[in-house]
Amino acid sequence: MSKRSSTVYDVGVVGGGIIGLAAAYVLLKRRPGLKLVLFEKEARFAQHQTGHNSGVIHSGIYYKPSSLKARLAVRGGALLTDFCDRHGIRYVRCGKVIVAREPREVSYLKDLHERAGQNAIPDVSLISAERLKAVEPAVQGIMALYLPQVAIVDFREVAAGLAREIARDGGEILVGARLTGLGKGAAWVFKTARGEYEARSLLNCSGLHVDRIARMAGADPKARIVPFRGEYFVLPPNRASLVNGLVYPVPDPELPFLGVHFTKTLDGGVHVGPNAVLSLKREGYSRASFSLRDTVELLSYRGFWKMAARHWETGRNELTRSIWKGKFLEEARRLVPSLEPGDLIPAPAGVRAQAVNREGGLEQDFILEEGRNSLHVLNAPSPAATASLAIGEYIADHFGGNYDR
Repeated sequence: MSKRSSTVYDVGVVGGGIIGLAAAYVLLKRRPGLKLVLFEKEARFAQHQTGHNSGVIHSGIYYKPSSLKARLAVRGGALLTDFCDRHGIRYVRCGKVIVAREPREVSYLKDLHERAGQNAIPDVSLISAERLKAVEPAVQGIMALYLPQVAIVDFREVAAGLAREIARDGGEILVGARLTGLGKGAAWVFKTARGEYEARSLLNCSGLHVDRIARMAGADPKARIVPFRGEYFVLPPNRASLVNGLVYPVPDPELPFLGVHFTKTLDGGVHVGPNAVLSLKREGYSRASFSLRDTVELLSYRGFWKMAARHWETGRNELTRSIWKGKFLEEARRLVPSLEPGDLIPAPAGVRAQAVNREGGLEQDFILEEGRNSLHVLNAPSPAATASLAIGEYIADHFGGNYDR
């Protein structure tokens, strides 16, 4: 029989990625004396989406002005850099260009420029091909948006800083505490690999497993997580000077993915990618990764098949680039023509938790579903790391949990 904690907590947070950590941090700052416990199944926090993040502090330019993503990305970016300044976490404003490569993309580029004004993003300008060459000499395009304030950071360091603050404010973080069950009586009973714990409120920030935890809690989430593996390459050190900052194509407005792009890292390296290919395991970081449970759940979900029917051509193209490096190189060369085959060195992949609704729609915005003394962060893909502290504020403002003691 597993041990039962004698403490009844006010809030139990499931998930030690940056969203769970940020929410716990804000809740403790807002409510001094709150009894909060955070459960993380891995031996360390920030091991999945947070630990495989590209490191970009996103501007919020892509998102509809009325959306949570737009509001929380802009607010979150400011909160994040302020947190880094106060806690000595290094970030670099390397700048970003979004490049139109052919005439049909110019119209959407101009729409993005207008959206930048609507979302109150500073210092964004449309630049000519000549000006683009001055900013990024190796990049080819007919026009670009230039965002000089966009920055990069190591989100694992941010997560570590948040964890330190949570501990200072009296919160508890339990690692190696995989959730195996949930019971509900006067309080939630969290059955974990480290014993049983009680809390009056449940905050579900479990990323790739958030829909499962929601169902475990008795909820009926309107979407399910479909995992997409993001496959990257890195440039060799002697070719990292090909780009000075962040170089992105004009994205497809119908999809939540940003296309193959070039991302500068804090150590001076450059990531190229990603492909976005379906993963048959929720934590499947290699092509060989497979989970029978995850695959059966995926194939039995009607929303998946509707999504596949709607986006089969895009999926085919992504899979082709995954299998055939030459096709990936061809896509990357549309931005940087001087790229050579030997410039692409395989790098570790990441897995994105993408919520897909019952009609096969790829959910574009953040989704938070509230239940009785519970809240489930059902969809929080990029720019969730950028927006994490603002998401924490939103949770603290809207979470109707029971904190009465």
